[in-house]
Amino acid sequence: MAELSDETPVFVISVAAQLAGMHAQTLRQYDRLGLVSPGRTPGGGRRYSARDIARLHVVARLSHEEGINLAGIKRIIELEAAVVALRRQLDALADELELSEQRRLSAEAAVHASYRRDLVPVNQQQMLVFRPRTQR
Repeated sequence: MAELSDETPVFVISVAAQLAGMHAQTLRQYDRLGLVSPGRTPGGGRRYSARDIARLHVVARLSHEEGINLAGIKRIIELEAAVVALRRQLDALADELELSEQRRLSAEAAVHASYRRDLVPVNQQQMLVFRPRTQR
């Protein structure tokens, strides 16, 4: 049996409306406005996930407690989604940077390991220049 996640669409609209404490028509309106986008059955019926129900609770709280209109709520949801996407991108770039730094350190260590041991770097200010004496 397949394991269900928070994103698995399982609730029909009447159950989702009851879980969210809303009328089914409100859920339809939120779907039309893009506030909540439930999954669809092959016949076109809406199926809501646990994550959709949680979002419906957030929409209700923002609307009733904070007094934010639906357009504002939609913008908040879009901005939160953008922040999540940017954080994922930032994490991926940080991982890529860390891997690149590890490769650089490995390459640097390989170069140092290839140095001839009889050559020693000298500070140029302390360098002696050997000039053989000319024969007279």
